[in-house]
Amino acid sequence: MPNDHIPAPMEGSSSFAARESLHVKQLEAQTSALRSSVICAFNQLLDLKDLNTGVHSTRLAEWGMRVGRELGLEEAELQNLEVAALLHDIGKVGIPDSILRKPERLDPEEYALMKKHSEYGWAVLRMLPGFERAALDILHHHESFDGKGYPAGLTGAEIPVVSRIVCVIDAFDAMVSSRPYRKGLPYQEAVRRLNEASGTQFDPVVSFAESEMSPVFAAAGTSVSSAL
Repeated sequence: MPNDHIPAPMEGSSSFAARESLHVKQLEAQTSALRSSVICAFNQLLDLKDLNTGVHSTRLAEWGMRVGRELGLEEAELQNLEVAALLHDIGKVGIPDSILRKPERLDPEEYALMKKHSEYGWAVLRMLPGFERAALDILHHHESFDGKGYPAGLTGAEIPVVSRIVCVIDAFDAMVSSRPYRKGLPYQEAVRRLNEASGTQFDPVVSFAESEMSPVFAAAGTSVSSAL
């Protein structure tokens, strides 16, 4: 039979199903690659805003995945946790440098504006298909376990589990990392402060192992000694 008379695969045939399956896999691969590119681009944007913020976020992704696996989070939650940890500070691109880099304590008006960064991050990411859940996790990563956090004053299990994890690891990494205006705390002192606020500011089930500090910092291209 001439080639121009060969019938196209009929819907329902094994050949048609194979082609459709391949097409779906190609679309999934393209979507995954686009998602990764968006995450990397936003993380680079954080680096441009403040190198410390970008590196801090990369460490948080490492901390987050380790803590999330220990808590038995499902794969979908782990994926959202990685995104939320990497991009939890993306809203800071909307905060003036004079506030972000101020070496002294913020005044009430400055602090009120700084607190908007979680809402700014949510407003940006929720517009991207596939990032809606991570956007919600970012919105609530400064909620406190006792309801005294922001922006919604959620308590306990009302706070998304990913947000609760990011809240703890964000505070811990900030405490052990040096800044131009202060030196980082020793590991044991940071843990003491976390324990002191456990059940009030922080979810009591989220914890750290000191042995993980070096590999976490190394994964972000830094070392514990250089950060302290």
